[in-house]
Amino acid sequence: MTQEELLALHRQPALATGALSERIVAEKQGPIGWLTFNNPARRNAVSIDMWEAIPKALDRFEQDPEVRVIVLKGEGDKAFVSGADVSQYEKQRSSAEGIQYYEEIASRVSERLQSCDKVIIAMIRGYCLGAGVNIALCCDLRIAAEDAKLGIPAAKLGLGYRAASLKNLVDIVGPAYAREVLITGRHFSAAEAKTMGLVHRVAPVAELEALVLEYCAMISENAPLTIRASKRTVRELLKSSATFDAEACAVLVKACFESEDYIEGRRAFMEKRKPLFQGK
Repeated sequence: MTQEELLALHRQPALATGALSERIVAEKQGPIGWLTFNNPARRNAVSIDMWEAIPKALDRFEQDPEVRVIVLKGEGDKAFVSGADVSQYEKQRSSAEGIQYYEEIASRVSERLQSCDKVIIAMIRGYCLGAGVNIALCCDLRIAAEDAKLGIPAAKLGLGYRAASLKNLVDIVGPAYAREVLITGRHFSAAEAKTMGLVHRVAPVAELEALVLEYCAMISENAPLTIRASKRTVRELLKSSATFDAEACAVLVKACFESEDYIEGRRAFMEKRKPLFQGK
């Protein structure tokens, strides 16, 4: 599907995929699954019910063969995700049991995002702080508007941060920038985030959605099995040498060469046309 076709489709009402949580909205438009953080009164801060609903939305999108790309976005124009919902801290994160449950559910969401075989894009407007950065770091691509503000203010709240979340940050921006992000707790502009590699692209606010749809169009035309193999192999390469599974990577590559899509790709190249990949 071309960018022009996606733009036309995007102007039409999206198809809801079913009730998950009033603050996590899952909708489908052609090859795109839209997951919206819908808590604008708190700048889309993530509450416990939202954490619990995210994996369910991802399951639905991943099980739908028509969906090729998943886009995460915040409702309104103020924030992608401004962090965890601090208003719940006293009630739900003040006891050892509450803290443990929160860490477990947030960790499951991170693992679910990173293990998804479909491409996930974070479309970032406004504030992207704390948990918002953690969520964005688990996405394959981060595309931000010029008004985006990113940061991890844990040091201003006395929070401890999971090693897995910090590893994602270090893997993406490197230890020097990671130290600055964590030690200062300050907000970084979209331009600064681009410089450190925290986001891939920055666009004027009015052009953000069009740029995201451009990427969606490119990705939706590519071979799903190749994308799956690439994503899984990158995950393996980020592991230690002791846990790297070379055999699993070889199996993924073999599956690509044995697929109908590989035949279609060869034929399309010879016939000078766009391939039509089915993920088979």
